[in-house]
Amino acid sequence: MNSAVDDDLWSAIGDPTRRRMLDLLLADGEGTATSLSERLPVTRQAVARHLGVLDRVGLVHGTSEGRERRYRVDDAQLARAVAQLNAVGSSWDARLARIKRIAEAIQRGKQQ
Repeated sequence: MNSAVDDDLWSAIGDPTRRRMLDLLLADGEGTATSLSERLPVTRQAVARHLGVLDRVGLVHGTSEGRERRYRVDDAQLARAVAQLNAVGSSWDARLARIKRIAEAIQRGKQQ
């Protein structure tokens, strides 16, 4: 699995409305712009635009059913996002540990 950070993916996830939409889709299994707009403080048109962003980065996929599109979360792309987040978290943990060691060494030097 590629753990390189995908800026477009994280830009899409960075929006709180889109994160809430992903939560709702994960909880319900699927949803439409109409059903999501009934549960969010934004219009149906805004939900449709947000779904378009999520679709472009592959986090959701829509299928047409009559006059509506039903959206589902793409489990593989979501797993990829989680892997990226874990990789970034591990990298920052290592950086913070180095900063801590440097700060402790400086502190020891001042105490002598």
